[in-house]
Amino acid sequence: MPTVASDPHGHLRGTESFPKAAHRALADTQLRRNLGHATRTIRAKRAAVVGEVDDWEALRRAGETIKADTMARLPELLVQLEEQVTARGGQVHWARDAEEANRIVVDLVRGTGADEVVKVKSMATQETGLNEALEAAGVAAFETDLAELIVQLSHDRPSHFLVPAIHRNRAEIREIFLREMPGVDPSLTDEPRRLAMAARAHLRRKFLTARVGISGVNFAVADTGTLSVVESEGNGRMCLTLPDTLITVMGVEKVVPTWSDLEVFLQLLPRSSTGERMNPYTSTWTGVTPGDGPQTFHLVLLDNGRSNVLASPEGRQALHCIRCSACLNVCPVYERTGGHAYGSIYPGPIGAVLSPQLTGISGPDDVNASLPYASSLCGACFDACPVRIDIPHLLVQQRAAAVAAHTRPTAQDATMRAMAVAMATPARFRLAERALGVGRVLAGRKQRITALPWPMSGWTNARDLPAPPPETFRQWWSRTHGQG
Repeated sequence: MPTVASDPHGHLRGTESFPKAAHRALADTQLRRNLGHATRTIRAKRAAVVGEVDDWEALRRAGETIKADTMARLPELLVQLEEQVTARGGQVHWARDAEEANRIVVDLVRGTGADEVVKVKSMATQETGLNEALEAAGVAAFETDLAELIVQLSHDRPSHFLVPAIHRNRAEIREIFLREMPGVDPSLTDEPRRLAMAARAHLRRKFLTARVGISGVNFAVADTGTLSVVESEGNGRMCLTLPDTLITVMGVEKVVPTWSDLEVFLQLLPRSSTGERMNPYTSTWTGVTPGDGPQTFHLVLLDNGRSNVLASPEGRQALHCIRCSACLNVCPVYERTGGHAYGSIYPGPIGAVLSPQLTGISGPDDVNASLPYASSLCGACFDACPVRIDIPHLLVQQRAAAVAAHTRPTAQDATMRAMAVAMATPARFRLAERALGVGRVLAGRKQRITALPWPMSGWTNARDLPAPPPETFRQWWSRTHGQG
């Protein structure tokens, strides 16, 4: 069960390195089946709707350009956003990190006298650990997105941007509902419609009684102060319109300059995330409208390391992410390990480059130092990204940062030094080649080496090593071409 985050950055670090967590995930065959089925389904839907758009690559480049322009003048756009929100009756709060953001929200909720809040899915509040902070303050937070509700009831953490409960199947969800959901029908089956209706009945009571709603943001338009949330179930619309008070937590990178810029992303996001031409529910609101919707609106602008990412001319690309999850769905590593292995609330290829930049890498023991290595560098993530983030390049960049953070020699350092010695002269190299024959013995019948002593254990702890070939290139050349 998640606990209140002790790290001021919130839930951007796990408790163990990716290789250790991935080992455990790979042993869970049910998890792998669930992930494989879900990601294949989403990939197929996305491919179909993207294929309908003749100018898809032009749209991707437009999204990339808008994001680059936004990051280049982010401070002035945020000031403009604050001015417009304030002019339309809203209140803006600035939070340096997760702790400050949680403190602001908890104080705002307490100020209303409410002891319950309803929430629409928000990666920003998952990042800060807001639910745990509210619980510690005596406030019950109810997730209203179906997948987030499943995660919350199972005392779990999200495993995916778009489908937080992607690691669960219908039978598991039924058991969670029967065990955790008050008043659920004991004859509940695992039919999707029955599960959705059970969640609807459970949540409807909360929608009608909650006085405070908490949301995230998909996009914020600087020149009008308009905020937008897109979703598929209608729960977001309920959270955004029914409560008296609405509190929105927004990562500062979510701003776009104008409404015409928003148009581009409302074409890119649904196709890349849910495989739909448009989202069933696209909600926008601007400040407070007397007699219509929440009469008190607060916007919390969250930094939490984003300024540090922005300072990197290349690394700031990671802030272009629109949380569509396309890179997760095509990543062969994510498909086999799921999101929990990454530790951070941001999993997959984008999480592997974003999380280390948000937190910084404190040294070789920092668990986030292992995240950039959670990739085969196949490049599928870049091909799928709707805003053309060069994730493979950023992964290499962050691997270099992880190496630079080492303050003592590592297994990799020792291995590279040994290889340098072996390759220094032809005679040493021939001796090293002969020694490879031992590897064929270790590989056995399966011709795979699964365990080696230090320092090569750093490789075999995370992957198998193929058996050396029966003969070296030198031996082959001598046999086929003679000594001359």
